[in-house]
Amino acid sequence: MTTLDIQDLADIRARLASANARIATIYPGDSPARQPVQTVYGGAQLFSADIAQKLGSVAQRFFAEYAPDAATFAEAIGLGGDATFQQAVHDHVRRKLVAEPIEDFRIDFEDGYGNRPDAEEDADAIKDAHELAKGIAAGTLPAWTGIRIKPLTDELQARSLRTLDVFLSTLVRASAGQLPANFVVTLPKITDRVQVEAFAEVLDRLEARLGLAPGAVRIELMVETTQSLFTPQGALALPGLVAAARGRVRGAHFGVYDYTAGVGITAIHQAPGHPACDFARHVMQVSLAATGVTLSDGATTIMPVAPHRAEKAGAALTSAQLAENRAAVHRAWRIHYDDVRSSLRHAYYQGWDLHPGQFPTRHAAVAAFFLEARTEATARLRQFVDKAAQATLLGSVFDDAATAQGLLNFFLRGQSAGVFDDADVARTGLSVEELQTRSFVRILKMRQGQ
Repeated sequence: MTTLDIQDLADIRARLASANARIATIYPGDSPARQPVQTVYGGAQLFSADIAQKLGSVAQRFFAEYAPDAATFAEAIGLGGDATFQQAVHDHVRRKLVAEPIEDFRIDFEDGYGNRPDAEEDADAIKDAHELAKGIAAGTLPAWTGIRIKPLTDELQARSLRTLDVFLSTLVRASAGQLPANFVVTLPKITDRVQVEAFAEVLDRLEARLGLAPGAVRIELMVETTQSLFTPQGALALPGLVAAARGRVRGAHFGVYDYTAGVGITAIHQAPGHPACDFARHVMQVSLAATGVTLSDGATTIMPVAPHRAEKAGAALTSAQLAENRAAVHRAWRIHYDDVRSSLRHAYYQGWDLHPGQFPTRHAAVAAFFLEARTEATARLRQFVDKAAQATLLGSVFDDAATAQGLLNFFLRGQSAGVFDDADVARTGLSVEELQTRSFVRILKMRQGQ
């Protein structure tokens, strides 16, 4: 028996339905599209249509020289596990460096390029647009590509927007109106939502004049100023920045070094592991969770560079010099590996790489993160699936529905990163189709015939 009937609650239910629909629109959930595990930034002056192949070859030689076997690599980066696990990680890296060493490449007209004469930047924008068109035709580009322009400050806005115009206009003409798949433009050092609004309006006009579909050019926001996180009134800034772009924002990338400098941290302490960075990354997560905007961590700037090189072609280094080279590379590898692992633990599944010597540790960290937990996660998810909507106790770990969704996310991310295949999914008791629903609640309803 009830006191209120359905008509008594009609107005309340209508308000709830309206609120729920509004929330579902704002927070549609994670994008079902694959997310790259890395973004490689390279100066615009160096870009070519075959950049991925060139840098991939460098990374392969680097890996062969400094990680000739699984045991050496494991010791260098601090990889635990038995010999079989270490070999699996080493094999994954070797395959990745051949098949897809770079997943995402950003042609950089900002920090990696610097301030140059206008004629030189115009020429590089034209050259790079033609190279990108060649890459489209030849099929040599990474799965994701884009450019980073200069910030829209008073000093640089004219140069920034001119580079954008020159590059896109040249590209569209050289490629017969075709943009690369997953093309994006990155906007750095944002301090006000008007900058994002203006940027989106410029893209509106360029698309209309160049015959591109509305919204064809996506935006990535650099989060490297305090104003990118909070408004002067203390409100979260990122939701407003995303809204200002009117559906164009694909991702938000954290800039470690500009951000830490902006809050007064001295150079010796500027590093991805600083607590200030953890705070900023968490604010980004809170602001953009379930919006469909992907997150990326920043870069490790300690490069795996050997200090000694042969003075002349054919000359050999001494054994002491070779040992110093190996020690320097392995030390930088360990730092980068630990930084990537920390990002993954914080649910940042993408990050920047600045040097081909970092590709091995990027792909190793991603592979190890998923492979080392695969057996336990498979057993936990399978038991949860087998008992459907009931919570289960497996060993000392208690799983409830939220944890089951977390386990589902683990396999979704592992498959997106190319570490898991369909056979790994099948061992959980789920079909690939069920996994792709991305919702444990939806899977249960499907199995109950709802």
